Amino acid sequence: MQMLLPRIRLFHNPHYLRYWCALLVSNLGNWMQTAAMGWLVLQLSGSAEALGWVLGARFLPSLFLSLPAGVLADRYSRRRIVLLMQSLMMILAFLTAALVASDRLIYIHLLIISGVQGTLGALDLPAREALVVELVSKPEYSEAVSLNALTFNLSRLVGPAVAGLCIAAWGVSWAFLINALTFVPLVMTLMFLPGFRQTPLISGPLGSTRAKNSRSNGIREGLSYAWNHAVARQLFFLLGWVSLFGLNFDTLIPAYANLELGLDATGYGFLMAALGLGALAGSVWQIVSPAARPGRGLRAALALAGFHLLLGLPLNLASVAAVWLGCGFSMVTLMINVDTSLQTLVPNSLRGRIMALHSMVLLGAAPVGAWLSGYLFDHAGGRSAAALMGLLTLIGLLPFLKVRLPEEVELLEEG
Repeated sequence: MQMLLPRIRLFHNPHYLRYWCALLVSNLGNWMQTAAMGWLVLQLSGSAEALGWVLGARFLPSLFLSLPAGVLADRYSRRRIVLLMQSLMMILAFLTAALVASDRLIYIHLLIISGVQGTLGALDLPAREALVVELVSKPEYSEAVSLNALTFNLSRLVGPAVAGLCIAAWGVSWAFLINALTFVPLVMTLMFLPGFRQTPLISGPLGSTRAKNSRSNGIREGLSYAWNHAVARQLFFLLGWVSLFGLNFDTLIPAYANLELGLDATGYGFLMAALGLGALAGSVWQIVSPAARPGRGLRAALALAGFHLLLGLPLNLASVAAVWLGCGFSMVTLMINVDTSLQTLVPNSLRGRIMALHSMVLLGAAPVGAWLSGYLFDHAGGRSAAALMGLLTLIGLLPFLKVRLPEEVELLEEG
């Protein structure tokens, strides 16, 4: 990693570097809470399906709010939207930590907290993804997307492992408290980005030439672009199908660790860290080769389906960890190439809405997928559930073998 850093041009941009570091810290806390939440739900309920409902409550708002949030991201200041949502999420995190520490948290509280967190996240994500390209130049889009994925997956590697150690040593409340504290650097960084105080509340194309357009017209414009652009349409269908059946790790891993393998919190953190290590390796690979490659994303999706099928075999702990590592590598390779391809293809005037649709497709399928994987786990067993999800993923990918997604897409030149 140290040899790689001098090659990263964006790390010579001090404003982007501060934002990247703050985002890394925030993502670390988020993954600690995600791991702690999954463990806490299983301790309270003993049911993988109950965990699926909690995760569904978190992701369901994305299905309804992502597209309106994309219009907001194109009409209003993206920096101010992200700052507001991150501040509210920080307050929610402190309230959650207090409830857990006081031992007053019950299952219904987790459903409500997940729903509120998902609502704030749905409003935040399109603006945050679109904000990144405001901090860099056009030729650096692919590198910026890959670096953002690196923060996400580096924290995925470290966060669950640290959460497992915290739970084992001091109790689950510490994981929630640390998450609350990790919001502070990102909020402060957003407040002090150059030009933030001068950024108008209304900005971007919808705030000027299209100010009279209704919200519904803005949504239709984004949907029309996504449908009429052949490569974008194929990427959205690919991402949606895999999100539904192949990316339900927040349900499968804690359930597999606790109910199938009988592991404690440390063992659960180990399996989550294995997934994170694979994802981190995929992120580094994308930084070395950052071009937008839809064809590579399809191959990664096929590999992801294959790794799920392997989980249907009677594997020992080391083999299960190796499979999760492969899942992590395949998952991030798919997601970065879809994200980078869309960022490369989309005109800036539609960026917020297209990335909102990306969020809706990616996260909107999660409630159904989380519930389905939990239901299958409880009624068919862990190995059968994982294998069946892999088989469904593979079946949906077969039509894409005839589509022949391009190996690389080029940056859109805007006048």
